[in-house]
Amino acid sequence: MAEVLIIGAGPAGLTAAYELGKDGHRSTVLEADQQVGGLARTVTYRGYRFDIGGHRFFSKVPLVNELWKEILGEDLLQRPRLSRIYYRGRYFDYPLKPLNALAGLGPLEALRIGASYAGARLFPAREERNFEQWVSNRFGRRLYEIFFKTYTEKVWGMPCSEISADWAAQRIKNLSLREAVVNALFRTEHGSDGRVVTSLIERFHYPRHGPGMMWERCAALVEQAGGTVRRGARVERIAHEHGRVQRIWARTDDGVLELRGDHVISTMAVSDLIAALDPPAPEAVRQAAQRLRYRDYLTVVLVIRRAQVFPDTWIYVHAPEVKLGRVQNYKNWSPEMVPDPTRTSLGLEYFLSAREPEWTWPDERLIDAGIRDCARIGLIEPHEVEDATTVRVPKAYPVYDHGWRENLAVIRDYVSTLSNLQLVGRNGQHRYNNQDHSMLAAVYAARNVAGGRYDVWTVNTDAEYHEGAEPAAAPEERLVPLPIAPAAARSSDAVLERAFARLDPVALGAAFGFVAGSGLLLATTILLLKGGSPVGPNLYLLSQYLVGFTVTWSGALIGMIGAGAGGFAFGYLTASLRNAALRAYARIVQRRAAAAAQRTLLDQV
Repeated sequence: MAEVLIIGAGPAGLTAAYELGKDGHRSTVLEADQQVGGLARTVTYRGYRFDIGGHRFFSKVPLVNELWKEILGEDLLQRPRLSRIYYRGRYFDYPLKPLNALAGLGPLEALRIGASYAGARLFPAREERNFEQWVSNRFGRRLYEIFFKTYTEKVWGMPCSEISADWAAQRIKNLSLREAVVNALFRTEHGSDGRVVTSLIERFHYPRHGPGMMWERCAALVEQAGGTVRRGARVERIAHEHGRVQRIWARTDDGVLELRGDHVISTMAVSDLIAALDPPAPEAVRQAAQRLRYRDYLTVVLVIRRAQVFPDTWIYVHAPEVKLGRVQNYKNWSPEMVPDPTRTSLGLEYFLSAREPEWTWPDERLIDAGIRDCARIGLIEPHEVEDATTVRVPKAYPVYDHGWRENLAVIRDYVSTLSNLQLVGRNGQHRYNNQDHSMLAAVYAARNVAGGRYDVWTVNTDAEYHEGAEPAAAPEERLVPLPIAPAAARSSDAVLERAFARLDPVALGAAFGFVAGSGLLLATTILLLKGGSPVGPNLYLLSQYLVGFTVTWSGALIGMIGAGAGGFAFGYLTASLRNAALRAYARIVQRRAAAAAQRTLLDQV
């Protein structure tokens, strides 16, 4: 039976301890805070419960869904999702609803979006090094500016051109303009290929008393199985020798604890982990750790004297005039988050860095600013606020800047020399994971203690998760031991995927059809308003190609439909022919690569 030390009692740390307990191993969990759950904890203020950000319990990993139900049972509620975007004084439904968006943006803006999307599909940016390029290539520049740029820059505190494309690829992979339109028209949570698109789901699970309920109960189960959860124990020193962690020192209110274990699973911020190593890591590793960046989180909670403020679970605030990033309505997550049904509690989320002045503002000033921001976008009246509080969370989000991958690679190479140390969790791996994939990596780590060969770093790398769907038989779901694939093989797959990326025929057809139909309608309208005799003689020649088209008001509508259909057919055919040609070429490339691999197979044995 192994003795395992686990640093951090968030979703990853407690999942590892829970899994180890089921296998008969003893674990000691060291948590710096007095409350377990990490970012998934639930804070209570005068009977009002609130999250550190919203936490949907939705996963395409069956094992994780089973764990949630196993731990919470009937206290895991199913809740409806309703979210909107606040932009230019209006609220837009999210996911997209065409009529709602058209009414809010207007036909001319919709035309600009369609033309921008068509341009992006025909002339995409060749490089996708940053978030701006990645999103613009898939949605068009105009839609990026409206619904991505402002909010993303609020969250990360930097221009989108400085955010690595890796973050976009992980968080919104496979959500396309086409998928959003298909969902809006046919009210489906699935993409065009039948797979669930996470960002489009309309129902999710949520604990009756918030996500912290899950982790408080999990901690209790860990202790029932013989494990220990030490709260208020901050790890300060990690001694290692001969390629193994030997001892850990943690500071508590009662002094310093010294612990030994056969294995160590760490979820603490990887930069803090490197700083705690004794003897110190090489200078290059310490510098790489210092270059890793984090985004801090601050929430202002308002108690409102109103039974219902708005119907949404949360609202994204895309208004540059306020620093407020998102508003959570905890009562709509679960009615039991609020002790008084005549009241509503709102969480006003601000994404900051500790160096920004707002981070050190007194609570009263933060609350006043939150009330002003909330009133400015029309959600409340200041006199309705009955009570308020604030919560600050440092190092809430690992930042994906342009150097993060290289810095993390240096750290990973060094940490791999410590054979009994595994890193899991969002901060432990400096990965912007949701809790289900942090849990999955923790299960891998726990099973490695028992002799498994799982690569904890494969979770949520190539898997299509956050805003796309995972393959039905993904390795994470089967939980088969994963050999570590050579980096060259992984990078070559990525190169092939990008080189032979498929154009969406329906999306390109829709873009061409929209531009052609709208363009003809606009041109005909201008000529009719201009008048003269005869009206539009040159445009009239199109009647030879578009049956029923005339330079009249009724003819304009008929022409719009005909031109739209023709444009759709042209775009669809163009994309289909291009895809077919690339598929044929890709097969040739793959066959050549397979033949080359066979010739050098013995070199790999």
